[in-house]
Amino acid sequence: MGHCPCFGRKNKGTRSKNDDNKDQKPPLHPNNSSVKINEKLEKKLDLSVTEDDDHAQSNAVTFSYRELATATNNFRKESFIGEGGFGSVYKGKLQSGQIVAVKQLNHSGLQGDKEFLVEVLMLSLLRHPNLVTLIGYCAEGEQRLLVYEFMPFGSLECRLHDLKPHLQPLDWNTRMTIAAGAAEGLNFLHNEANPPVIYRDLKSSNILLDEGFHPKLSDFGLAKFGPNDDRSHVSTRVMGTHGYCAPEYACTGKLTMKSDVYTFGVVLLELITGRRPLDMTREDEKHMLVDWARPMLKDDKNFVGLADPLLKGHFSEHSLGKAMEVALMCVRDDAHSRPSMTEVVHEMNYLTSQRYDPMQIVEGTEVRLRKDKRRILESWVRI
Repeated sequence: MGHCPCFGRKNKGTRSKNDDNKDQKPPLHPNNSSVKINEKLEKKLDLSVTEDDDHAQSNAVTFSYRELATATNNFRKESFIGEGGFGSVYKGKLQSGQIVAVKQLNHSGLQGDKEFLVEVLMLSLLRHPNLVTLIGYCAEGEQRLLVYEFMPFGSLECRLHDLKPHLQPLDWNTRMTIAAGAAEGLNFLHNEANPPVIYRDLKSSNILLDEGFHPKLSDFGLAKFGPNDDRSHVSTRVMGTHGYCAPEYACTGKLTMKSDVYTFGVVLLELITGRRPLDMTREDEKHMLVDWARPMLKDDKNFVGLADPLLKGHFSEHSLGKAMEVALMCVRDDAHSRPSMTEVVHEMNYLTSQRYDPMQIVEGTEVRLRKDKRRILESWVRI
């Protein structure tokens, strides 16, 4: 399967000029840039909220830089949580006592301001149990900060690939529940938001986990409103993360709802296998997760070997086969043949209903697994 290069964001290790000035205080009076940003936000939010809109009372709060510096102990190392999209994230405590996550954008300029505006606009107006809640923002001086609800269980990426020694690996039931929640969030953006929204940047680091491993999509700086009228796609500059990008988007810049479906399929493969979407150390140049998984499906002896070793065999082979089938339908090269997110949600709801119980023995599992394998292999032929 061929893949065109997908131009990602700046590497975490890259420092911007603003990184060295994090601790410097902004001007006491807002400059022209911050005035323009606030004016744009007020105008966009005002135009986007109708008279009968329930979200009119939930627009983001404007914070001063001093308030957020106090909340995070001046953005000290002890408050640092990690790197989010376009900035560093700190744990903070507001004057009200609420625990929050504060993202400080680490670069300035037109593109940075654009992404800041998009994220504030999107998350101020879109409310769903599987989308992270934006509490407020700061656009004072050159500072661009976003304040979110705090997600105590961190990101899915940390729970899959950077697991700390004292934490337990995610079990099969939890993995399927997380995938189902992410699918619900995407389905809301595609089919319930008005206008529809293409998320464009689904990946494990952008799926945050609340209490009970409840998943929420975060980082909406790259989100785009979907095509309207008779258009089938949105043409845009290619942005995203290598290993997740749909091939047609990476090659042509044509963005559709099915681009999000592809990235969901990659995340589902990630949950099933415990492997990264892109790993340059994988043998035989199968650096892409999708390319690595393909031959495994054709080997009867290695089919179960697709599952994350950390699961230690604690999963239903029937559910494994079904989950692989859903993932592989999502990552078909032909965008038109991929399912819609509504269809994906239906399949994921079925998977979450089939909870793994090691004490329960299901008769005919081997026969059913052979049928599942045959159906999955036929899916690969169509890719």
